[in-house]
Amino acid sequence: MGRKKVLAVVHTVTYGKRLLDVLSLLEADFRVQVVFTAPPHAFGDDVPAFLARLGSVVLPWDQVTRMSFDLALAAGPRGVEHIDAPLITLPHGANYLKRVADGTGAGVAGLRRQDLVPGGRLPAAVGVPHRAELRALERACPEALPLARVLGDPVYDRITASLPLRAAYRRALGIGAGQELVVAVSTWGAQSSFGRFDALLPRLIGELPQARFRTALLVHPNVWSGHGAYQVRSWLARCGRLGIALVPPEADWRGVLIAADWIIGDHGSVTLYGTLTGAPMLLATSPEAEINPASPAAALAAHAPTLSPTHPLADQLDYAAAAYRAEDYAAISSRITSEPGRFNRNMRRLMYELLGIGELAHEPVTVPLPEPPPLTTWAPGHGEVPA
Repeated sequence: MGRKKVLAVVHTVTYGKRLLDVLSLLEADFRVQVVFTAPPHAFGDDVPAFLARLGSVVLPWDQVTRMSFDLALAAGPRGVEHIDAPLITLPHGANYLKRVADGTGAGVAGLRRQDLVPGGRLPAAVGVPHRAELRALERACPEALPLARVLGDPVYDRITASLPLRAAYRRALGIGAGQELVVAVSTWGAQSSFGRFDALLPRLIGELPQARFRTALLVHPNVWSGHGAYQVRSWLARCGRLGIALVPPEADWRGVLIAADWIIGDHGSVTLYGTLTGAPMLLATSPEAEINPASPAAALAAHAPTLSPTHPLADQLDYAAAAYRAEDYAAISSRITSEPGRFNRNMRRLMYELLGIGELAHEPVTVPLPEPPPLTTWAPGHGEVPA
């Protein structure tokens, strides 16, 4: 019997990272061959290098659209109607957080009709993280509701499984005794915290004593792609020279997030995943017009303290720690998934069901995250080329 052909559709680095968690469920199955493709996308410039680092078989998009596959996986909708395969669509971040109004229509990103039925073609399955999304799905696209599968969230599960290793991650990052790690997080877009980094960065540099604080910046891969890695590093070069780490888009940010003592974030997925870690938060921005009011991001925006432009930053971090209530953040994080710890089981069952072959005879284990490299690895100055 020939091998089953599985196609991973990688529009952006963010989408690709999400699919890697899924594809790990096919490991050690010699009956399955996974290949990748990169459709055209505005933020897809870094995808070829991302796929090259994997050492994966990459098929040109124009060739893929003339082939057939036994299964396809995509975390974004663009062009997938041209793929001849049973298609599973997945969200690429935590839940469905953002409202959008662009040339393709207004609504909640990931829950618009054009996201769910791209090109008017129904996928084989629509994976959602939480059963609460079924009501939104029914309103937005009733014909997609019978295809919905409540799968859970792979990043939620990986972070949860890795929380006991927090001390090991901190040692690996080089956080010394008595030092505290501040992680500044940004999604992409004009209303993201990156759009206000010109105000935040001087405070990170000038107001946090280096003897006590270490700082890392987690910037969405779309920022890197949209502006170019050279430009992002150029803007943040002084931060690197002063010891602030700039985590590159290809790195696994999740261990850094777990190691954080404080998170300064916005309305993006990484900030929301931070509610799992026990780190107190400050929100640098939370634009109401861009947040899905039914999402956990809206609950976080209503609960977390907002960064003040006038009070000392260190005092605000201490205030956030004093005001932190674990039960409040647990209530928010519980809205990310209604299948905690069960994504691997649910997703693997769905994939093999569509492939038409039996699952391997072992429980799909959620593997803890690997230790990150030292923060000093991610602090090049302007003009330096990272190794």
